[in-house]
Amino acid sequence: MTDLKLPAPRKIIHLDMDAFYASVEQRDFPQYRGKPLVVGGDPSGRGVVAAASYEVRKFGVRSAMSCYEARKRCPEAVFVLPRFDVYRAVSAHIRTIMYSLTSQVEPLSLDEAYIDVTGLQTHKGSATLMANWLRAQILEQTGLTASAGVSFNKMLAKIASDINKPNGTAIITPNDAEAFISTLPIERFHGIGKATAKRLHAMGVSSGADLRKIPAAQLVNEFGKRGQFYHDIAHGRDERPVKSERQHKSVGSETTFRDNLNNDAALRLQIYEQNADAFRQLTNKQLTAYTITLKIKYADFTQITRSHTLSTAFISAESAHYWLDRLFLDIPRSLPIRLVGVTYSSLTPAAQTLPQLNLF
Repeated sequence: MTDLKLPAPRKIIHLDMDAFYASVEQRDFPQYRGKPLVVGGDPSGRGVVAAASYEVRKFGVRSAMSCYEARKRCPEAVFVLPRFDVYRAVSAHIRTIMYSLTSQVEPLSLDEAYIDVTGLQTHKGSATLMANWLRAQILEQTGLTASAGVSFNKMLAKIASDINKPNGTAIITPNDAEAFISTLPIERFHGIGKATAKRLHAMGVSSGADLRKIPAAQLVNEFGKRGQFYHDIAHGRDERPVKSERQHKSVGSETTFRDNLNNDAALRLQIYEQNADAFRQLTNKQLTAYTITLKIKYADFTQITRSHTLSTAFISAESAHYWLDRLFLDIPRSLPIRLVGVTYSSLTPAAQTLPQLNLF
């Protein structure tokens, strides 16, 4: 008899584009195909890596790495400047494909999203068939590949999407979950970073099976409220719903880094990217905003927000950069950062602000 208590089955897809920025560049410029491609910075070492093609990842080059380090690891790397307007347009196209399947879509960034397909009868009611249909449609309509994870909660779906990358689908069923979690290294759990993994290793925990043996009270005593989360994921529990964009009290975008960041240039690049994505959503919904909020989550999972409200609406993504820079400077920097997000609020329909904008 197992102690793994599974929630009522849901069907969640985590869709993740493969090396998104780099793949768009290789699609649009044939001379980059098959080459070790770095998007961001320049060969002299200035700037940071925004994206790395699979060809250059073999050399250990990763996003958020300095371009100087990337050049050291792969002298043959080709460097190109990012084209965020193009990436946002492609991302919007991909989202229309997702929304053609269901409205229950939670975008995480330009290149990934959760999709709740529970109860859908299309594609024989199979979440796996739906995931493969989405991947096929994306390839046909954009020329880009995506990977998908299918499971009964968000955590396992996200882990699964990495299993058969690039251009693959992986499924973790309720019957498979206990065995899968048992053998999973704790570093692979979404939500357990390097610092936490080090502390868990010191407690003799190296796998999901080891983590499952630790009482919840002991984990809470060691890690605070995050300890309960670690206990839950070791038992396959993650009740977080997929949050669709249908409510418009605020519009935002955030991303969690694979590795915690301390580099200001890399962090600003990510903040601007999330800002651009949030403003695009605002525009698509025909809304304007007067308040902008910067969200930061640290390596220890504590988080902080800073906001600013204008007397007139933000007129472009770029018009927010000045205030985002000021908010960022107001953020305490004692710990590395694992997540950044930008949210617009104090929303009004765009039509109400057009006369004011036209005056200027």
